[in-house]
Amino acid sequence: MGSSIALNLIRARRLAFACCFAGSAATAQACPQDRVLVKGSFGEAQFVIELADEPAERGRGLMNRVSMARSAGMLFVFEQPQAVAFWMKNTLIPLDMVFTDRSGRIVHIHENAIPLDETPIPGGEGVYAVLEINGGMSSMFGIKAGDALQHPAFSGGPAVFPCKD
Repeated sequence: MGSSIALNLIRARRLAFACCFAGSAATAQACPQDRVLVKGSFGEAQFVIELADEPAERGRGLMNRVSMARSAGMLFVFEQPQAVAFWMKNTLIPLDMVFTDRSGRIVHIHENAIPLDETPIPGGEGVYAVLEINGGMSSMFGIKAGDALQHPAFSGGPAVFPCKD
């Protein structure tokens, strides 16, 4: 019984990569504003994102949405690295919060934030950006602290996974 569950998990992971993230290497070179590429020992995963780089956009976030496409997310970018905490007020879907430093390196992941929960979720000190994706996606792909994000938001600093010209 356990081996069939493991096999199904492997099949689901492969299907998610094939359906949602095909062509990651080709689009990584363009480094568009509406995509984030996550790279780590697991390989690569690409998310189509909305960018929240203004205070009003960051305050609204993903509130009041009843669903989000599997390969979608929102990238919150701050003016300067800082201590941040997020909450799930008026957020109706479970989310993974991927906190990064100025270079795009993942410093912390909070998995499966509970919808509507107003408990602060701290990301730590020196957070420059936060990628919110559907709950469980970071675990499904094996995304971990130390992996890196590629997006133009990290290009002005010491990006560990810089955009290519």
